Parts: sequence; structure tokens; C-alpha cells
Amino acid sequence: MDPRCVKCGRRIEKLYVQYSPGNIRLLKCGNCKSVADEYIECELLILVIDLVLHKPQAYRHLLFNVLHHNNSDFDTLLFKASFFYLFLDAYKLWILNETSKELSVLRLGLKTLGCSLIGNLVFFCVLFVFSRRIFTFIEGFSGYKDVLLTVVVSSYLKIYTLSMLVWEFPASMVYIIDLFVMSSNLVALRVISESSFTKCVGLCLGAHAMKFFVNWMLK
Repeated sequence: MDPRCVKCGRRIEKLYVQYSPGNIRLLKCGNCKSVADEYIECELLILVIDLVLHKPQAYRHLLFNVLHHNNSDFDTLLFKASFFYLFLDAYKLWILNETSKELSVLRLGLKTLGCSLIGNLVFFCVLFVFSRRIFTFIEGFSGYKDVLLTVVVSSYLKIYTLSMLVWEFPASMVYIIDLFVMSSNLVALRVISESSFTKCVGLCLGAHAMKFFVNWMLK
């Protein structure tokens, strides 16, 4: 898949011209006349900060110009990212249920993993079915793998739950992280689609609400 301008989202043939190793010139977008992707020359920390700030340009760089289908290891990347996502989600449920005195550690772990699997299955089924019905995706981003990778990658804020291994936080912090994850999913879905803000909000809220309901029922 061709790279895209991070400002306007239009396709562009090349993002830069390389004259020699370490010597490149960034190209401008023919549509908006801005540098197509300034993140190429930025430090990783700048990209991370812009992702946390929910800047669409950072999401376009990551989804279109880094994690695109021309990557020969796309399926491997998708599997690893999905596995890590599931692990973080299961750990979140473990935090919420670890005060339970009725179950042993092993049974609690198996129950947590099962709840996470079922909850995410429902979550992604809702996303896949309704996104195909109500979204108008950018060309090249319409398959279930694209939606899956978009949501998994944009849920990077789940990694902050690991900080609870080191520092003590109230369990309510998990829900705050979930709110940030949902808002990040919203920005990412808007980037890969040409749908309205209202449609994206409705789908994100509906999918996350279904996941929360399933986890609550299985608790």
C-alpha cells in the first residue's frame, strides 16, 4: 500500500528521497503542499508524545507509513500485537478481581483469561460487523485485519496498567486508562475511515459498552 501524507491523508508516491545513507530530503504533498511526513526525521519520543496527545498526524504516520501491508511481517506483527493486547486486558481484569477470596490463584487466572477472551471476541465482532456497515474506509483499509491492527495499536495506553506492578494505585485507575484507550481508538478509527465524528463515537461507545457488559456478566 502506498504511503500517505500525514496532514491530509492523500496518497503520495514517496515520502523522501535518499541521496546517501543518512542523507535524505523529505518530499511535500502535492495536495496540501506540506511536508508529507515530518515524523521520519523526528525522535521516537516526539511521536509517542503526539500519540498521547491524540494528534491524527501521528496516527497516520504509524498506521499508513509504518504498519502498512507492504510490511512482509504484517501477519506476525498483528499476531504479536494482538497477543500483547490480550495479555494487558487480562491483567486489567486480574487487578479488578484480585480481591476475590473465593477462588485460588490458578482458578482466578483461568477465569480472568476466559473473561478477557470472550469480552474481546464480542468487542471485535461488534467493531467488524458495524464498521463494515456504517463506515466508509480509506482505500486499502477495509479488511478485518486492518480494523484489528488499528484498534490493537491504538490501545497502547493499556501498557500503563503494568505500572501497577511497581506502584500502588486505586483500582479505579483502570477505568481512567480505559477511557483514554477508548478515545485513542476513536481517533485511530477516524484516521482510517472517512466517516463522521458521530458515527465513530457511536461505534466506539457501543463496542466498549458491550465488552464491559460481557465482563460484568462473567465476573
